[in-house]
Amino acid sequence: MAVPDYQTLLLPLLKLAGVGQADTLIKAEEILADQFSLSAEDRTARLPSGQQTVLRNRAGWASFYLKNAGLIEKPRRGVFRITDRGRQVLASNPVAMDLNYLLRFPEFKEFYQKGQSKSIDPVTTQEPSVRTPDEVLQGAYQTIRNDLATEILDRLLKGSPEFFENVVVELLVSMGYGGSRQDAGERIGRSGDGGIDGIIKEDRLGLDAIYIQAKRWQSNVGRPEIQKFVGALQGQRARKGVFMTTSGFSPDALDYVSRIDAKVVLLDGSQIANLMIDHDVGVSSVTTFVIKKIDSDYFEET
Repeated sequence: MAVPDYQTLLLPLLKLAGVGQADTLIKAEEILADQFSLSAEDRTARLPSGQQTVLRNRAGWASFYLKNAGLIEKPRRGVFRITDRGRQVLASNPVAMDLNYLLRFPEFKEFYQKGQSKSIDPVTTQEPSVRTPDEVLQGAYQTIRNDLATEILDRLLKGSPEFFENVVVELLVSMGYGGSRQDAGERIGRSGDGGIDGIIKEDRLGLDAIYIQAKRWQSNVGRPEIQKFVGALQGQRARKGVFMTTSGFSPDALDYVSRIDAKVVLLDGSQIANLMIDHDVGVSSVTTFVIKKIDSDYFEET
């Protein structure tokens, strides 16, 4: 099964604290993964940011809400234990627990409503989200990013082939190949180019060259096109190449590249758009949000 949402983890986490089976999130994460029969993929699945596993994030938020409801306490960072209130709750044998259950405790209701719009009653007007705040924030970011990538790809498809060839050289330079645009990248893009649209130095010293093929296509690139590119590389005595397209690659083309001696990297439209976002090619920043966390060392008294 998939990783349970953080509300589903509330009661199991409280029970682990109640029997003293786990007092840290690391221990709890291992036990919860076994209890819910999570696959290896689910155990290692990460948030879009890649900085934390989904399970660790959801268990962390579950413990955070249990603490604010007064059911557990955290004597120090990463450690938790059940409170008298938590024992009383377990003694009542609840069959389930969610945010609406926690809202019966005045401290939690005050805490939770501070984070909600004052015009919204979290109990009667809307169902509390089953996603953690981290997941909501990163999900919203990912939606905006996906929309931007789609718009970038649409603009590339509407541009000329020559424009696309220049974009891919610009992108590789922005990724750190060769130094400046002037001395690092060179677009060929002329008749008789032997299937090569650009050359870029691998580093500032120009110790090696990377040859580029750029196809502004809407249909997938097949194996024959990749073979032509590999042949062009051999004609230049080149060992490295990047084939970039606004579309995608056929399974046969991907398989072929995996079995040849030459180092050829294939980048499809989605990958190109996302790399352009990552390296600020054709995009500009509008707003920056900085997420901060407590500095536990600062509050340690010695």
